[in-house]
Amino acid sequence: MSSQHLDSPSALDYPQAPSLTPQAVFTPDWLEGREALDARSRSHTLTGLAADWLASRAGPHRILDLGCGTGSNLRFLAPRLPGPQHWRLIDHDPGLLALARHQAARLRDGGGERLSVETCCRDLAPVDHALLDNVDLVAASALFDLVSRSWAEILIRTCAKRRQAMLFTLSVDGDWGFLNADGERLDDGEDTAVRTLFQTHQLRDKGLGQALGGEAPAVLTTLLKDVGYRAQGAATPWYLSPGEDEMLPLAKTLVDGWFAAALDQAPSEKGRLLRWRERRLAELERGELGITVGHLDLLALPPLTEEAQ
Repeated sequence: MSSQHLDSPSALDYPQAPSLTPQAVFTPDWLEGREALDARSRSHTLTGLAADWLASRAGPHRILDLGCGTGSNLRFLAPRLPGPQHWRLIDHDPGLLALARHQAARLRDGGGERLSVETCCRDLAPVDHALLDNVDLVAASALFDLVSRSWAEILIRTCAKRRQAMLFTLSVDGDWGFLNADGERLDDGEDTAVRTLFQTHQLRDKGLGQALGGEAPAVLTTLLKDVGYRAQGAATPWYLSPGEDEMLPLAKTLVDGWFAAALDQAPSEKGRLLRWRERRLAELERGELGITVGHLDLLALPPLTEEAQ
């Protein structure tokens, strides 16, 4: 575990990442490519409510980011939350952690003050004292489709015992599709077939048991309410408009990813899946199609005490 002072990452900061499963390893290029779209899709209302909750408590505000990657969640939240802030960034990939630590040096909290940041290279299991002790707000972004129901249940129950708030953003709901120039869905039967294969593939074990995939938002909402939390959700879909050139590389990566998952699920359908991929990529290139991907943000606040009600 390391704390600021923050300095430039060196070659020594980039050993090979631990191999959980191929599906659980993410490249810096993918994370960088989606960051702007994530930021414009997220719920500012829920972020504001999380800021209000922290502001009602004495600082410093201690925030945990699970599966932090290169630190995009930190970069979005830090200037929108009150200070002083102490962040603990958790990821199993030391290379991604090095990037997050390096970029955190430039960040300031909502009051313009520097952050205190520590990083920890470890798996997300077990959910133990080292993971959750001395934390006010547990945050995670684009994580819960990868975890199992049992892992999520243990996390939420453990946070509830500590009366910690939770802000879980950009959990995919399994739905995606193509858009025409008017922003209307225009899925056909081949899209439906690929999407069904992809949704089934999402449920494969990513290292923490059978993954929730697109069921994550509904499961999280149920688990949070079961422990008495005040849970509020907001739909936060990605929208990549037709002809949005700066988002074309991301759009093509999405189609390639859907194709790869579908092919892995149904290798006997390779010819059909290749034709689908080539057709949709060509239409994206011509600016005829956009893409939408469903996500949900969730803020969960501890139950009010009798004195506060």
